[in-house]
Amino acid sequence: MQAEASPVADDSNPQQRLSRRMLRNETLLVLALSLGASGVSALISFIGSVTKPGGLKDQAATMNASAAPGRPWLDLAWQLFGITTALVPVVLVAHFLLREGAGLRTIGFDRTRPWPDLGRGAAIAAVIGSTGIAFYLAARGLGFNLTVVPEALPEVWWKYPVLILSAIQNAVLEEVIVVGYLLRRLGQLGWTPTAALVGSSVLRGSYHLYQGIGGFIGNMVMGVVFVYLYRRWGRVGPLVVAHSLLDIGAFVGYALLAGKVGWLPTA
Repeated sequence: MQAEASPVADDSNPQQRLSRRMLRNETLLVLALSLGASGVSALISFIGSVTKPGGLKDQAATMNASAAPGRPWLDLAWQLFGITTALVPVVLVAHFLLREGAGLRTIGFDRTRPWPDLGRGAAIAAVIGSTGIAFYLAARGLGFNLTVVPEALPEVWWKYPVLILSAIQNAVLEEVIVVGYLLRRLGQLGWTPTAALVGSSVLRGSYHLYQGIGGFIGNMVMGVVFVYLYRRWGRVGPLVVAHSLLDIGAFVGYALLAGKVGWLPTA
């Protein structure tokens, strides 16, 4: 499978050594511009949370907050700017894959199988969504997690479209880079399938560490499942669909239910 490409075979060849070095540096740069940097940021945030007086569940991790309170049109501009620029690393990955004669189609991010991708993605979201909520509530109750506030946008006309776009952006960025691209590059760099699975899953958990230990563990487990399904199907398409539906459910669901149901924690 292309996601587990063969490593460079002969390090005695200077050109092959250069190619291996270029692939390694390219991968590090992509991660430094995207989710690797997010992992470091989340770690710093987590350290700040655990060293702050009080328990983790008494603190909040807010997502999708207003960027310009009281100025809705400026706020909308900032929201769209943030969503758009967050996808630049995906465009960079597409460029690198095209440079080697592959493209995003080689990791299954295309429109060749829309209905199977949608069906599989919806099934994954249904299973992970229910277990994910239960795990979050349990982790928070045990004091391992902050109170996650999925959205804190003002009540304006663009609120729900922006939340949906933000969810899709998260899904595309994470699944293309952390699963499709990273597994391909780690395989080319000689990582074993098990080591690549661990690397991808730990990275996914790391940039959710700002939510607490529960966020780290839950997303790492999700990463293992997603890597397994990617290797089975050879496509990130279903994973993007599943992740989009999960985040849409979290963002929009919170906006609709916060303060109206007793089981949903709020800040």
